[in-house]
Amino acid sequence: MAQAIPEPARLQRRLGVVDSTAIGLGSMLGAGVFVVFSPAAALAGPWLLVAVAVAGVVAYCNAVASAQLAARYPSSGGTYVYGRQRLGEWPGFLAGWGFVTGKTASCAAMALTFGHYVAPGLATPLAVDAVVVLTGVNLLGITRTALVTKILLAVVLATLALVAVAAAAGPHAGGFTDFGAGRDIGEASAWGVLPAAGLIFFAFAGYARIATLGEEVKDPATTIPRAILGALGGAFVIYLGLAALLQWQLPAGQLARSTAPLLDAVAASPLHEFAPVVQFGSAAACLGALLALITGVGRTTLAMARERDLPPVLARVGGGHAVPFVAELTVAAVVIGLLLTSNVLTVVGFSSFGVLVYYAVTNAAAFTLPERAWHAPRWLNVLGFAGCLVLAATLPVASVSVMAALLAAGVVVRLLVLRRRGRAAGA
Repeated sequence: MAQAIPEPARLQRRLGVVDSTAIGLGSMLGAGVFVVFSPAAALAGPWLLVAVAVAGVVAYCNAVASAQLAARYPSSGGTYVYGRQRLGEWPGFLAGWGFVTGKTASCAAMALTFGHYVAPGLATPLAVDAVVVLTGVNLLGITRTALVTKILLAVVLATLALVAVAAAAGPHAGGFTDFGAGRDIGEASAWGVLPAAGLIFFAFAGYARIATLGEEVKDPATTIPRAILGALGGAFVIYLGLAALLQWQLPAGQLARSTAPLLDAVAASPLHEFAPVVQFGSAAACLGALLALITGVGRTTLAMARERDLPPVLARVGGGHAVPFVAELTVAAVVIGLLLTSNVLTVVGFSSFGVLVYYAVTNAAAFTLPERAWHAPRWLNVLGFAGCLVLAATLPVASVSVMAALLAAGVVVRLLVLRRRGRAAGA
């Protein structure tokens, strides 16, 4: 069972429904929405909308499970805490370790994507600056984080509205089913729906940020379910609409190969002079997603440190704004280290596998809850658990191998630490 948290070490409940929903929606409408449709279209072809729907169904199952658990266990850490409480220490550890490692790589990739949008020749220095500035925002307190997230979210929503208007204006060179010419884009087919859904699911997964902030939400039993389901519903409508418009606007081959499909859709329309606005919105989306990622990883790190699954010093909370400053600074240092020493864009693929493991544990934990709302039957947890495993199994082998190796390394280190603690206790 979780240890009682002394009052000075607790975070403060300052987030309402609007702030919580904005953080979740800001996470889901991050840089992923500007790039995810191309690799998904290359896999699913004319079945892209089906892939979005499959990802949405699995995401809904996970969102309902997260909302149930977060309302009952409103503390920082998300599924790391739920897994420990409902299933035991090891499932909780696997969820937490998968989240921290996968999302730390995502932080670095998101920061570097921001740098590439703003000035490709200075991408790495700009990425480091972004991490430093946004970590500073987090250290000013969760209300400042929510305020900046809402500002960035407003910019992103305005940008997506511009893309929608431009795509609707034409010239509509694509087609929802015209993938006969798609022989030149690879093996796009109905068999690609599941791996495409796995990629799109990664973009949906931002609602986890609401659950990881459970200790900072007012009236969590009411606020968290509303915020999670509200953010997911908004993101699903936006994703489905954008996927349809992009298939209508761009030729199949161009959509599958594009590195910036939303920008291409505007550039091909009568509103092409607004293309720089889309670039600006993309940069804002990167910053919004990065801010939410750093916040979520920091809170999960805090929770794992409280249970001594990570060094206890990471559990320190302090300052006038009651933030986990040691965890936040450590996450920032690791992300900057990745930016300076590795090509993070080549390793971020394994994050999807880590996220799916995380939500498989979420569904398993929710299945054990005795009290259930009418909209959260147990079969929904079974469907979510199975969906996570299926999507994880269809991801590229390289991504699965890297994340499996990291999970195994974490298990081995924890076993060694537990053995050493047992010997020390018996001495």
